[in-house]
Amino acid sequence: MANTVIDPVVDQDWLRAHAGDVVLADVRWYLDGRSGRAAYQEGHLPGAVFIDLDTALAGPASPAEGRHPLPDPRVFAAAMSAAGIGDADTVVAYDDAGGVVAARLVWLLRAIGCEAALLDGGLPGYDGELTPEPPARPAATFTPREWPAGRLASLADTVAGGYVVLDAREAARFRGDAEPVDPRPGHIPGARSLPCRENLTGDGRFLPVARLRERFAAVGVDGATEVISYCGSGVTACHNLLAMEHAGLGRGRLYPGSWSQYSHTDRPAATGD
Repeated sequence: MANTVIDPVVDQDWLRAHAGDVVLADVRWYLDGRSGRAAYQEGHLPGAVFIDLDTALAGPASPAEGRHPLPDPRVFAAAMSAAGIGDADTVVAYDDAGGVVAARLVWLLRAIGCEAALLDGGLPGYDGELTPEPPARPAATFTPREWPAGRLASLADTVAGGYVVLDAREAARFRGDAEPVDPRPGHIPGARSLPCRENLTGDGRFLPVARLRERFAAVGVDGATEVISYCGSGVTACHNLLAMEHAGLGRGRLYPGSWSQYSHTDRPAATGD
């Protein structure tokens, strides 16, 4: 399959111009246990299919692998097929959190050469009517493909040095002030804090590219550096990778295990800024 040419972020004007040529995907998910599927059923963008983070975009959780390890490629392919997403489809994904969850679907698709992008502003920024009706999309053919090693980083890679390692979690979790989910507070020693939600303006849209480039430059990412991105469980880390690519700074690597894997090891945890 050809390399992707679509930018990782598209706006509503782009969506309107290409409405008949894309598959919309609703990827709402909530850390507090609320149901993304229930939210989808209450109202979603017309034509959007629902993609479940836990079953389609992640494998079984474990202390050894983390809370959201990458799904088996066959499981991922089956989920795409069932949703009506085929090999040649262009996917535009959204959520109601600035794209920090939907980024996982977009990153996975782009990693294997599929056309996919985040809808800037997501559901809150949509200016049309929502619908509770699911689309009548037939199943499609989506071919399983292995996750490319060059786009991934292991725990060993992440601590080996030679990369700029970015932590996408909120600054308080990076510092170790609070840890609501994982066994230990803190961050991977040497990592640099780049909270993914700060890639966005107050209305949930991406910052201008020039401002994104400034944010990345402040943590040592200049387009020539090798980057590994992590977060709590490898989901919101994808948002930083897409923002980086959107800003013209290249493609980094995802550490899927992220803090939810690292914090179960006996490796040291750093705290503070």
